[in-house]
Amino acid sequence: MTPTILLLEDDMQLNETVKQFLELKGYEVYVAYDGLKVEEIAYEKHIDLMLLDVKVPHVSGFDFLKNVRSEGKETPAIFITSLNSVEDVEKGFALGCDDYIRKPFALKELLVRVESLLKRSFGTHEPKIDLGDGLLFDIKELTLTHHDERIGLKTKELKLLSLFLQHPNELLEYEKINETLWEYDEEPSPGSLRTYIKRIRAAIGKEKVETIKNIGYRFVK
Repeated sequence: MTPTILLLEDDMQLNETVKQFLELKGYEVYVAYDGLKVEEIAYEKHIDLMLLDVKVPHVSGFDFLKNVRSEGKETPAIFITSLNSVEDVEKGFALGCDDYIRKPFALKELLVRVESLLKRSFGTHEPKIDLGDGLLFDIKELTLTHHDERIGLKTKELKLLSLFLQHPNELLEYEKINETLWEYDEEPSPGSLRTYIKRIRAAIGKEKVETIKNIGYRFVK
């Protein structure tokens, strides 16, 4: 699956420049020019990383990230801003940003920061995660293979496995799982989720996914 980036930037020229650059590097980019549009996109799309200008119309980048973090979403975020005071930097990190880049910046520097954060979010610097016994999960292509033979998991099952691998040994509650698996216009299905878990266990080993009754699941690394 192509990594997705949410770009909030009200400078139309810079917005378009960054979007085109990142798309050339293989990312899918959703753009917003103000704080209201970015909130709409964030709730409708699965986002892997956010690039947020601070001074934008309606809702500032600071306030947007504050709202995102208050809802328990941990999507990596980089602030892109002309603000340069120590207080602003401290505020950004206090609100939950993962990195900061000041304008003007080189696109190559931005790419390095983006790639670093995306690798960290998957807990690995390798494009493939070794699950043992000949099992490999490709985090970019979202595929699971056994001795180079592809295992036929469905898209939502692969997204769920990816989520588990991003949070090894962590309890993932139903709410977080539902946010990842279902789009805003889809109704989460407990029955379907149980089926996805069953198929993942069949593929990687029953003992790898623990059920935490009435709460959620945990991937045991």
